[in-house]
Amino acid sequence: MTNAFSTSTDPADNGLVLTVRGELDVATAPRLRVRIGELTLTSGQLLVVDLAGVTFCDSSGISALIAARNAAEAAEAKVALVAVPARLTRTLALTGLADFFPTYPTAGEAISAHG
Repeated sequence: MTNAFSTSTDPADNGLVLTVRGELDVATAPRLRVRIGELTLTSGQLLVVDLAGVTFCDSSGISALIAARNAAEAAEAKVALVAVPARLTRTLALTGLADFFPTYPTAGEAISAHG
């Protein structure tokens, strides 16, 4: 059984929270990239990517997360990942990508840390 992929975006005090749910893989990563391209970020803002609902993430999904980071940097904004599943946390650490993504348990904590 696969978990339906979806995204939603909510405003935050200093940016946006992009919530991702379901399987983030070769079939759904392009949809996430499109969604990221639709976001409007400005200098100094924070893009929080909430991964609490992600049930699977392959290399295509990781590539989409890198695209989110690149989009934030292009806007002179920051990105943070929250509620990262354990398997993805391990993969990010093994690939050296953990250094590029600040992670927090919750969106509230990421937003507070960004200040």
